[in-house]
Amino acid sequence: MTTLKARLHDDLTLAIKAHDKLRSATLRLTLTAIQKEEVAGTAARELSDVEVEKIIAREAKKRREAAEAFDKGGRTDSAERERAEGEVLADYLPKPLTDAELTELVAAAVAEAKEAGAEGPRAMGAVMKIVNPKVAGRADGGRVAAAVKKLLA
Repeated sequence: MTTLKARLHDDLTLAIKAHDKLRSATLRLTLTAIQKEEVAGTAARELSDVEVEKIIAREAKKRREAAEAFDKGGRTDSAERERAEGEVLADYLPKPLTDAELTELVAAAVAEAKEAGAEGPRAMGAVMKIVNPKVAGRADGGRVAAAVKKLLA
């Protein structure tokens, strides 16, 4: 079992013992999503920590989007629950990049792409290819793309 998945299991056990319903429900749903991913496809397999992290990030994103939808629908109690679940999942994700850190990484990727001959707005794909592995899981793709467009313009 991967270390992140083992941590989720251990924390679930602690949450159940502490009667923390929010945390235990959130961790159960996340572990279920991980288990579904492990058995999807032709053969069952063990996920790496990186893959588990991606699933947790996907689950956190679902919570953010659901909270926004509940807010628009006027269901603030449900929105608050979704936000609380998102905060539980945030404990298992790497610390997000600040705007300054993201700009610095993108600037380095733009410079690297220019050295390889990529110029102007058409270099977007080349820059994204360079910067995405560096920011994996620490910044939203839309935020990265906006930073790249800003520096290429």
